[in-house]
Amino acid sequence: MKIAFLTPEYPHPKTGSAGGIGTSILNLAKGLVAQGNKVLVLVYGQGADEVFEANGITVHRMKNLKVKGLSLLLTQWKVQRLINRLYSEKKIDLVEAPDWTGFTAFVRPRCPLLIRLNGSDTYFCHLEERPVKSSNRFLERRALQKADGIISVSAFTAELTNKLFKLDREMTIIPNSVVMDQFEPADTPPQPNTILYFGTLIRKKGLLELPHIFNEVIKKKPEAQLILVGKDSGDKKSGSPSTWQLMQPLFSKEALQCVNYLGPVPYNEIKQLIARATVCVFPSFAEALPVSWIEAMALKKPVVASNIGWASEVIDDAESGFLAYPKDHKTFADRILQLLNDEGLQQSLGEKAREKVKNTFSIELVARQSMECYKKFL
Repeated sequence: MKIAFLTPEYPHPKTGSAGGIGTSILNLAKGLVAQGNKVLVLVYGQGADEVFEANGITVHRMKNLKVKGLSLLLTQWKVQRLINRLYSEKKIDLVEAPDWTGFTAFVRPRCPLLIRLNGSDTYFCHLEERPVKSSNRFLERRALQKADGIISVSAFTAELTNKLFKLDREMTIIPNSVVMDQFEPADTPPQPNTILYFGTLIRKKGLLELPHIFNEVIKKKPEAQLILVGKDSGDKKSGSPSTWQLMQPLFSKEALQCVNYLGPVPYNEIKQLIARATVCVFPSFAEALPVSWIEAMALKKPVVASNIGWASEVIDDAESGFLAYPKDHKTFADRILQLLNDEGLQQSLGEKAREKVKNTFSIELVARQSMECYKKFL
C-alpha cells in the first residue's frame, strides 16, 4: 500500500519540533515501511516547499499560502491539488489526517481520506472546561462528517468525540505505538527517590496539581527529588505567559528546594532521564492516548498517572502502574511514596508495564491493525 499522512507537525530537523501527533505519525510510518508499504508525509505550515527522503519515508514540506482572510482555504486547495496529483501518478492510495482544528474540512481528495482522532480542539476544550472557538468546532465537525473513515487512538476519545459533535460514526480503535527496539531498559539501577515528569508544562497536563502532590511527598520523604522536563507554556485561563511561574509559588519552601526544571531537552536525553528516574508521573486532565506514558512503560518505569477516561486503556491500575485523580493530592502522593519505598514493587510494576506495551502498543501490532483498516477503504 501507499499511504500519505497529512500533518501540521513532524519530528525532523527540516520540519521542526513536534508533539504527540508528529511522534505518533513517525512511529506508525516506520512500522508501515518495515512491513513493505510506501509512506509519504505531507507537512503543511512550513517555511518553504521541499521534498526529501528520511528513513525510507518521502516527506513533502508545504508552505502555507498567505492572503488576508483566505489563507486557510487557499492552503487547503494547495494541499488538495498535491494529494490529487500524487494519487493520479499512483504514488498514494489513501491519505490520513489528524482531527486537530479540522484542516481537511474543505479538502476533497480523489482518494479515500481517513481521520485519526488524537484529540480535537473541541475535545480538549471540553476536558479542560473552557470555551472552544466556534470556527474550530465547525471545521472539526465538517472534517469528521466528510471523512471516508475514522480511526481513534482510544475508545474514550471515540465515544466523547461522537457525543460532542452529535455524530453517529463508526470508529476503529487503534492505539498509538512505540518502536520497542528504541526503548530498551537500562541495566543501571535508577537514582533513588527520583520523580520525573516529562512533557509540556501546561495546566491541562496537571502541572498546577503537581506542586501540591509533591508537597505531600516531601512531608514524608524529604530526600525526594522532582525533575521536570519539557517546554514551558502560557496559561490561557490566567493569562500568564508561563506555567512554570504559576507553579513555583504552589510548592512549599522545602519542596521547591528539591525541584529541578531542566526545560526542553533533546529526545535521546529524555530516554536517559527516564532510565535514571525511580518513578514517572503524569497527573493529566486532558489526553487522547499519551505516547509519553507508553514510552516510560516501555522502559520498565513504574508510572503514577491520572485515572481519567483514557487512562484505563493504557494502565491496569495496581498491575502495570498506578492511577489516581490529580486533584486528590494525598492519594496521588501516597502512590508515589509507595513506589519510592518499595524496590520490589518498582520492579514488578515496571516489568508488567513493558509487557503491556509489547502486547498492546508495539509498532508491529499497530501497523498491522492500521493496514487492515486501510484495506477496507481501498
